[in-house]
Amino acid sequence: MVDRQKTDVAALTEAEALAELERLSALLLAANAAYHTQDAPEISDAEYDALKRRNLAIEAKFPHLKRADSPSDQIGAAVAEGFGKIAHEIRMLSLENAFDDADVVDFEDRIRKYLGHDGPIAFTAEPKIDGLSLSLRYEQGQLVQAATRGDGEVGENVTQNARTISDIPQTLADAPDVLEVRGEVYMSHTDFQALNERQVARGGKTFANPRNAAAGSLRQLDPGITAERPLSFFAYAWGAVSAPLAETQMNSINRLRALGFSINQLTKVCNTAAEMLDHYHDIEARRASLGYDIDGVVYKVNELALQRRLGFRSTTPRWAIAHKFPAELAWTRLLAIDIQVGRTGALSPVARLQPVTVGGVVVSNATLHNEDYILGRDSKGEAIRGSKDIRVGDWVQVYRAGDVIPKIADVDLSQRPNTAQPYEFPTFCSECNSPAVREEGDAVRRCTGGLICPAQAVERLRHFVGRAAFDIEGLGAKQVEAFYRDEWVRTPADIFTLRARFGTGIQQLKNREGWGAKSAENLFDAIDEKRKIPLNRVIFALGIRHVGENSASLLANHYSTWDQFEAAMTHATIGEGAEWDELLAIDGVGGVLAASVIAAFQNDKERAAIDALAAELDIQAVAKRGPVDSPVAGKTVVFTGTLEKMTRAEAKARAESLGAKVSGSVSAKTDLLVAGPGAGSKAKAAADLGVQTIDEDGWIALIGDA
Repeated sequence: MVDRQKTDVAALTEAEALAELERLSALLLAANAAYHTQDAPEISDAEYDALKRRNLAIEAKFPHLKRADSPSDQIGAAVAEGFGKIAHEIRMLSLENAFDDADVVDFEDRIRKYLGHDGPIAFTAEPKIDGLSLSLRYEQGQLVQAATRGDGEVGENVTQNARTISDIPQTLADAPDVLEVRGEVYMSHTDFQALNERQVARGGKTFANPRNAAAGSLRQLDPGITAERPLSFFAYAWGAVSAPLAETQMNSINRLRALGFSINQLTKVCNTAAEMLDHYHDIEARRASLGYDIDGVVYKVNELALQRRLGFRSTTPRWAIAHKFPAELAWTRLLAIDIQVGRTGALSPVARLQPVTVGGVVVSNATLHNEDYILGRDSKGEAIRGSKDIRVGDWVQVYRAGDVIPKIADVDLSQRPNTAQPYEFPTFCSECNSPAVREEGDAVRRCTGGLICPAQAVERLRHFVGRAAFDIEGLGAKQVEAFYRDEWVRTPADIFTLRARFGTGIQQLKNREGWGAKSAENLFDAIDEKRKIPLNRVIFALGIRHVGENSASLLANHYSTWDQFEAAMTHATIGEGAEWDELLAIDGVGGVLAASVIAAFQNDKERAAIDALAAELDIQAVAKRGPVDSPVAGKTVVFTGTLEKMTRAEAKARAESLGAKVSGSVSAKTDLLVAGPGAGSKAKAAADLGVQTIDEDGWIALIGDA
């Protein structure tokens, strides 16, 4: 199957593009809410920008597929509950992004072409503050309201909170009757560190970075909390105004300074793209010593008359662009490489570093991705870092991807100790000593211990009691975690022996905190009720990698009973033999899934856990369909090629409703091949085996009105 997430936009089909736009819309909507509404970003700026660029590229190729709720047309996120709403008289827009010098040159070229202007055009260049956008409205010189950007149309009313910020004047002298000042609320590095120290002393929550601290402080329902937080404000723009501030961007900013606002002293007028880039690199060089976080430089056409001519796109002005910084870099020593085992068994290498400050954050750990990354190559075997491997003791360059996730960018071989040895990636799990295998095509090595691996056990147990699995009333994630922690439940089978072990005696469930005699008895009864359970739910509940609800049903429908399923998996050999061929013949089951199921049943430790569970259950066979009177009842049918009058899913469902068994491959057991245009190897295999082959029209004629 094609992975749309990794496919170049140019290679996407229309159907794939439609599905990808849906995926990107969901991801970007969630990211906007996390960043703008919850002040708790879940992905890095770099990841967000990449998702948005991909969305734009797909919309450019397939403009007719653009969604009505396209992320391209959205700004910020909806107002959080608990705040009043303020509609912006003039929308607060976002900015187009530039990621390299060529993008800035292109920005200037586009401005000139749009205006048809060959003469000099001046621009302002100013640091892009990493904080929270704020709009301040003054009437007759009095601050009357303050609002966050929100979704660009409506923001949160944070007027009382804004009044506590010393950089924000309460009154203005000699100002227009109506003046809306826009800028950024931020927190300095020194104030951020002091705030976190106070939070620790109070036993309160600490903040991950100054931006989160500033946003969370401004968006407090209690202004008294905001007043305690050391917030600052830079003014850089304006919205509604009853009289012009000046004729240029720079002079307007200076006017705001004269009115009492703090403006960024690094703001400068530049006359060419080259001058803008020189100032960008100058600011970039000063970044670490500024004392506050910035993530780029913003360029704006200086002459306001030209800004008005250039106007706006749907969500961004044509006359401005934000030139983002690359991730910050720092050098430090790699002290150790540890392996962490995730809930799916993935062995993830983590670099333990001599602590170093990167982007205002002390970094002591960094991801190393996988064993290929350590060796100096990507998942396709191509060289990265000039094929330099990573070893304990190395002097390494660290960066924060999107200023969030620490990673290792490079290795200085000139400082490599003579004692440094190539890193040997483990082939056994450090938690349970089960083999750690790497499947073909997978960049990650995984523990095969499954249910008996402590690192995976709790998550696997949570999966086991989930709604689509055993769904035991009264036994949820928290209860499972508590039982595992106290060694009452280590494998699924232990759940079904709880009554025998802890229903009576010295240690009883009813005596645990939060439990009583009635609640304990109710849980025991709920567990017993689930001893009788359908085969498909058992297969899904085992938590075998690649086996979802649908594939569990496919396996259950094919093998019908637990005994038949268990026997087939016990005797199967990955890649060959009758049992393997039978597995692959199930429509919807591929080699990766088949190998995963066989591996789980043939791992001694995991098999013991599975057998112990099966011994506690009454696993119900899949109910056999009653006899169906149709010309294909009892026959094994394979569909191949392109079906033009129905989808493959429709054809499969129709065949199964008529009592046929649909297979994904041709074998000696196949009774009928339905071949559409483009049929390839399956048609040849059918011809070689003498299997009857018909086209789609023949299929429709065969089943008729049956």
